[in-house]
Amino acid sequence: MYWMIPANHKVYDHKSAFEDRGFIDWKQNLNYNVNDIVYIYRTTPFKKVMYKTVVEQVLMTSKEIINDEEYWIDKEAYTNSLKNNYARLKLVKQGDSDELILDKLIEQGLKAAPQKGCKIDKKLASYIDKYMNNYNHCNLFPNEDIPKNYYEGSVVRVIVNKYERNYKARRECIKHYGSKCMICGFDFEKVYGEIGKDFIHVHHIVPLNEIRKEYMVDYKKDLIPVCPNCHAMLHQKVDGKMYTWQELKKFLVRLDSDK
Repeated sequence: MYWMIPANHKVYDHKSAFEDRGFIDWKQNLNYNVNDIVYIYRTTPFKKVMYKTVVEQVLMTSKEIINDEEYWIDKEAYTNSLKNNYARLKLVKQGDSDELILDKLIEQGLKAAPQKGCKIDKKLASYIDKYMNNYNHCNLFPNEDIPKNYYEGSVVRVIVNKYERNYKARRECIKHYGSKCMICGFDFEKVYGEIGKDFIHVHHIVPLNEIRKEYMVDYKKDLIPVCPNCHAMLHQKVDGKMYTWQELKKFLVRLDSDK
Protein backbone atom coordinates (compact mmCIF):
# COMPACT_ATOMS: atom_id res chain seq x y z
CA MET A 1 0.00 0.00 0.00
CA TYR A 2 1.18 3.52 -0.83
CA TRP A 3 0.35 6.63 1.19
CA MET A 4 1.12 10.36 1.14
CA ILE A 5 1.09 12.57 4.25
CA PRO A 6 1.81 16.28 4.81
CA ALA A 7 4.67 17.67 6.93
CA ASN A 8 4.65 21.20 8.34
CA HIS A 9 8.18 22.40 9.15
CA LYS A 10 6.77 25.14 11.41
CA VAL A 11 5.46 22.45 13.78
CA TYR A 12 8.21 19.80 13.66
CA ASP A 13 11.79 19.76 12.33
CA HIS A 14 11.49 16.69 10.10
CA LYS A 15 14.77 17.38 8.30
CA SER A 16 16.88 17.29 11.48
CA ALA A 17 15.00 14.29 12.89
CA PHE A 18 15.66 12.25 9.76
CA GLU A 19 19.30 13.36 9.63
CA ASP A 20 19.92 12.46 13.26
CA ARG A 21 18.01 9.19 13.53
CA GLY A 22 16.93 8.02 10.09
CA PHE A 23 13.33 7.55 11.25
CA ILE A 24 10.44 9.41 12.87
CA ASP A 25 7.76 8.05 15.17
CA TRP A 26 4.83 9.73 13.42
CA LYS A 27 1.33 10.27 14.77
CA GLN A 28 -0.79 7.55 13.17
CA ASN A 29 -4.07 8.74 11.70
CA LEU A 30 -4.15 6.21 8.85
CA ASN A 31 -4.53 2.45 8.71
CA TYR A 32 -0.91 1.59 7.95
CA ASN A 33 0.47 -1.92 7.80
CA VAL A 34 4.12 -2.82 8.34
CA ASN A 35 6.09 -2.45 5.07
CA ASP A 36 3.65 0.05 3.58
CA ILE A 37 5.31 2.95 1.77
CA VAL A 38 4.64 6.50 2.99
CA TYR A 39 5.68 9.54 0.93
CA ILE A 40 6.03 12.79 2.85
CA TYR A 41 4.86 16.01 1.24
CA ARG A 42 6.44 19.15 2.76
CA THR A 43 4.01 22.05 2.88
CA THR A 44 4.65 25.77 2.17
CA PRO A 45 7.14 27.03 1.12
CA PHE A 46 8.36 23.73 -0.37
CA LYS A 47 5.09 22.25 -1.69
CA LYS A 48 6.70 19.04 -2.88
CA VAL A 49 7.30 15.41 -1.90
CA MET A 50 10.75 15.20 -0.34
CA TYR A 51 10.87 11.89 1.59
CA LYS A 52 10.02 8.25 0.98
CA THR A 53 9.65 6.09 4.09
CA VAL A 54 8.69 2.54 4.97
CA VAL A 55 6.46 1.61 7.90
CA GLU A 56 8.46 -0.40 10.46
CA GLN A 57 6.01 -0.45 13.40
CA VAL A 58 2.36 0.51 13.88
CA LEU A 59 0.03 1.42 16.74
CA MET A 60 2.83 2.37 19.10
CA THR A 61 1.89 4.19 22.30
CA SER A 62 3.59 7.32 23.65
CA LYS A 63 5.47 5.06 26.08
CA GLU A 64 6.94 3.02 23.21
CA ILE A 65 8.18 5.83 20.99
CA ILE A 66 11.52 7.56 21.15
CA ASN A 67 11.62 10.93 22.91
CA ASP A 68 11.76 13.52 20.13
CA GLU A 69 10.66 16.66 21.95
CA GLU A 70 13.81 18.49 20.77
CA TYR A 71 12.50 18.45 17.20
CA TRP A 72 9.08 19.90 18.04
CA ILE A 73 8.88 23.62 17.33
CA ASP A 74 5.27 23.82 18.52
CA LYS A 75 5.54 22.50 22.09
CA GLU A 76 1.78 22.54 22.61
CA ALA A 77 1.37 20.30 19.58
CA TYR A 78 4.00 17.98 21.04
CA THR A 79 2.08 17.64 24.31
CA ASN A 80 -1.18 17.00 22.48
CA SER A 81 0.44 14.41 20.23
CA LEU A 82 1.27 12.14 23.16
CA LYS A 83 -2.38 11.10 23.33
CA ASN A 84 -2.19 9.38 19.94
CA ASN A 85 -0.92 6.14 18.48
CA TYR A 86 2.22 6.25 16.38
CA ALA A 87 3.83 4.51 13.42
CA ARG A 88 7.59 4.34 12.95
CA LEU A 89 8.54 5.64 9.50
CA LYS A 90 12.07 4.76 8.38
CA LEU A 91 13.61 6.95 5.69
CA VAL A 92 14.69 5.08 2.56
CA LYS A 93 14.85 7.83 -0.08
CA GLN A 94 14.83 11.60 -0.26
CA GLY A 95 14.75 14.21 -2.98
CA ASP A 96 14.37 17.88 -3.80
CA SER A 97 13.23 17.85 -7.42
CA ASP A 98 10.99 20.35 -9.19
CA GLU A 99 9.36 17.28 -10.75
CA LEU A 100 7.83 16.53 -7.34
CA ILE A 101 6.07 19.87 -6.79
CA LEU A 102 2.31 19.85 -6.25
CA ASP A 103 1.38 20.84 -9.82
CA LYS A 104 3.43 17.97 -11.26
CA LEU A 105 1.92 15.51 -8.79
CA ILE A 106 -1.59 16.61 -9.77
CA GLU A 107 -0.67 16.05 -13.42
CA GLN A 108 0.25 12.49 -12.42
CA GLY A 109 -3.10 11.82 -10.73
CA LEU A 110 -2.94 13.32 -7.24
CA LYS A 111 -6.30 15.01 -6.53
CA ALA A 112 -5.04 17.77 -4.24
CA ALA A 113 -2.39 18.59 -1.67
CA PRO A 114 -2.64 16.00 1.13
CA GLN A 115 -4.29 17.38 4.26
CA LYS A 116 -4.37 14.50 6.74
CA GLY A 117 -2.89 11.89 4.44
CA CYS A 118 -4.29 9.74 1.64
CA LYS A 119 -3.70 6.58 -0.35
CA ILE A 120 -2.01 6.91 -3.73
CA ASP A 121 -1.76 4.44 -6.58
CA LYS A 122 1.28 2.55 -7.80
CA LYS A 123 1.59 4.70 -10.92
CA LEU A 124 2.05 7.87 -8.89
CA ALA A 125 4.40 6.08 -6.49
CA SER A 126 6.57 4.96 -9.42
CA TYR A 127 6.67 8.51 -10.77
CA ILE A 128 7.81 9.87 -7.40
CA ASP A 129 10.50 7.21 -7.09
CA LYS A 130 12.09 8.37 -10.36
CA TYR A 131 13.09 11.61 -8.69
CA MET A 132 14.19 10.28 -5.31
CA ASN A 133 17.75 9.45 -4.26
CA ASN A 134 18.74 6.51 -2.10
CA TYR A 135 19.21 7.55 1.51
CA ASN A 136 22.60 6.50 2.90
CA HIS A 137 22.16 7.76 6.45
CA CYS A 138 24.53 6.10 8.93
CA ASN A 139 23.50 6.96 12.45
CA LEU A 140 25.86 6.27 15.34
CA PHE A 141 23.58 7.45 18.13
CA PRO A 142 20.03 6.31 17.24
CA ASN A 143 18.56 6.28 20.74
CA GLU A 144 20.59 8.80 22.68
CA ASP A 145 20.63 12.50 23.31
CA ILE A 146 23.47 14.53 21.78
CA PRO A 147 26.64 13.18 23.42
CA LYS A 148 29.50 15.32 24.68
CA ASN A 149 31.83 13.65 22.17
CA TYR A 150 31.07 12.90 18.52
CA TYR A 151 32.66 10.01 16.67
CA GLU A 152 33.05 9.83 12.92
CA GLY A 153 34.81 7.74 10.36
CA SER A 154 33.64 4.18 11.11
CA VAL A 155 33.82 2.13 7.92
CA VAL A 156 30.47 1.03 6.50
CA ARG A 157 30.86 -1.71 3.92
CA VAL A 158 28.56 -1.21 0.95
CA ILE A 159 30.08 -1.60 -2.54
CA VAL A 160 33.12 0.37 -1.40
CA ASN A 161 34.10 1.61 2.04
CA LYS A 162 31.93 4.58 2.98
CA TYR A 163 32.94 6.71 5.95
CA GLU A 164 30.20 7.64 8.36
CA ARG A 165 29.28 11.26 8.93
CA ASN A 166 27.75 12.16 12.25
CA TYR A 167 24.82 14.49 11.55
CA LYS A 168 24.53 15.61 15.16
CA ALA A 169 28.09 16.95 15.02
CA ARG A 170 27.14 18.72 11.78
CA ARG A 171 24.14 20.34 13.41
CA GLU A 172 26.17 21.45 16.45
CA CYS A 173 28.74 22.99 14.08
CA ILE A 174 25.99 25.07 12.46
CA LYS A 175 24.59 26.06 15.85
CA HIS A 176 28.05 27.26 16.89
CA TYR A 177 29.18 29.06 13.74
CA GLY A 178 25.85 29.89 12.09
CA SER A 179 24.82 29.06 8.53
CA LYS A 180 26.88 31.61 6.61
CA CYS A 181 29.86 30.40 4.59
CA MET A 182 33.06 30.85 6.64
CA ILE A 183 34.99 31.60 3.44
CA CYS A 184 32.89 33.90 1.25
CA GLY A 185 30.10 34.83 3.67
CA PHE A 186 27.27 33.60 1.44
CA ASP A 187 23.94 33.38 3.31
CA PHE A 188 21.26 31.18 1.68
CA GLU A 189 18.43 32.64 3.76
CA LYS A 190 19.36 36.21 2.78
CA VAL A 191 19.33 35.29 -0.92
CA TYR A 192 16.52 32.70 -1.11
CA GLY A 193 14.35 33.59 1.87
CA GLU A 194 12.76 31.02 4.17
CA ILE A 195 13.56 28.06 1.92
CA GLY A 196 17.28 28.79 2.45
CA LYS A 197 17.10 29.06 6.22
CA ASP A 198 19.83 27.02 7.97
CA PHE A 199 21.00 25.53 4.65
CA ILE A 200 24.78 25.18 4.39
CA HIS A 201 27.39 22.52 3.73
CA VAL A 202 29.74 21.43 6.51
CA HIS A 203 33.39 20.80 5.63
CA HIS A 204 35.66 18.36 7.46
CA ILE A 205 38.96 20.19 7.78
CA VAL A 206 40.75 16.82 7.59
CA PRO A 207 38.81 14.67 5.07
CA LEU A 208 37.39 11.45 6.53
CA ASN A 209 38.85 9.37 3.71
CA GLU A 210 42.33 10.48 4.81
CA ILE A 211 41.76 9.61 8.47
CA ARG A 212 40.44 6.11 7.57
CA LYS A 213 39.53 5.20 11.13
CA GLU A 214 37.06 6.09 13.86
CA TYR A 215 37.97 9.28 15.68
CA MET A 216 36.48 11.79 18.09
CA VAL A 217 35.42 14.91 16.23
CA ASP A 218 35.42 18.36 17.81
CA TYR A 219 32.71 20.24 15.94
CA LYS A 220 34.36 23.58 16.82
CA LYS A 221 37.84 22.65 15.57
CA ASP A 222 37.23 19.94 12.94
CA LEU A 223 34.16 21.28 11.11
CA ILE A 224 33.27 24.58 9.43
CA PRO A 225 30.15 25.73 7.51
CA VAL A 226 30.83 26.51 3.85
CA CYS A 227 28.70 27.15 0.76
CA PRO A 228 28.69 24.47 -2.00
CA ASN A 229 30.97 26.55 -4.26
CA CYS A 230 33.64 27.04 -1.61
CA HIS A 231 33.22 23.42 -0.52
CA ALA A 232 33.98 22.27 -4.07
CA MET A 233 37.06 24.50 -4.18
CA LEU A 234 38.31 23.09 -0.86
CA HIS A 235 38.33 19.64 -2.47
CA GLN A 236 39.91 20.88 -5.69
CA LYS A 237 43.53 19.75 -6.00
CA VAL A 238 46.14 22.06 -7.55
CA ASP A 239 49.42 20.29 -8.29
CA GLY A 240 48.31 17.52 -5.95
CA LYS A 241 47.58 19.90 -3.06
CA MET A 242 44.26 21.11 -1.65
CA TYR A 243 43.88 24.61 -0.20
CA THR A 244 43.01 25.04 3.46
CA TRP A 245 39.92 27.13 4.12
CA GLN A 246 42.15 29.95 5.40
CA GLU A 247 44.24 29.87 2.21
CA LEU A 248 41.14 29.82 0.04
CA LYS A 249 39.70 32.81 1.89
CA LYS A 250 42.89 34.82 1.31
CA PHE A 251 42.83 33.87 -2.37
CA LEU A 252 39.23 35.10 -2.63
CA VAL A 253 40.12 38.41 -1.00
CA ARG A 254 43.10 38.83 -3.33
CA LEU A 255 40.90 38.34 -6.38
CA ASP A 256 38.45 40.96 -5.07
CA SER A 257 41.27 43.44 -4.59
CA ASP A 258 42.43 43.00 -8.20
CA LYS A 259 39.13 44.33 -9.62
